[in-house]
Amino acid sequence: MTDDVVATDPRRWVGTYADYLYAFARKRIDDDELVRDLVQETFLAALQRAHTFEGKSSERTWLTAILKNKIIDVYRKKSSVVVSSDVVNAEREQSDFFGEDGHWNKEHRPVAFGIEGHQALENKELNHILKQCMEKLPALWLAVFTMKHIDDESSETICTQLKVSASNFWVIIHRTKLNLRACLQKNWL
Repeated sequence: MTDDVVATDPRRWVGTYADYLYAFARKRIDDDELVRDLVQETFLAALQRAHTFEGKSSERTWLTAILKNKIIDVYRKKSSVVVSSDVVNAEREQSDFFGEDGHWNKEHRPVAFGIEGHQALENKELNHILKQCMEKLPALWLAVFTMKHIDDESSETICTQLKVSASNFWVIIHRTKLNLRACLQKNWL
């Protein structure tokens, strides 16, 4: 490591990166005010650490990494104050999915949504309903699901960041998928 500091220009960060960082955070957190605060905190943290920027990545990647850590802090905070009633309600909705034999109960068997392939991802109505379903998830479930399926984080990283065991992680992923499927079937079909 050298003593050379890569030049950054904090004066242009807001104009160049604010919209991107806002969109990145907004996909992960459904609170405009909180997202704006996180983007501002990202710029402030970057400004305080600008002397440590080595140029091993682009400024945008560096700022995104700072923002990602701030988002994880939000996930941690929300999941540490898990309201047990949220989890109980989410689990209650799933309690009759399976019979004693472990197979799907007839009325809860998965059914086709009528949209196949990438077409579903482009459907605005489906995305809106999926977003509403995700908002109903307990905070920890949403954090785990978002990190795994939106951010493509490894299971190990998620467990470390959110301080959950590997077995708890897989239970959360399973229950989240069941909950989202049920919510989508109820509200989409």
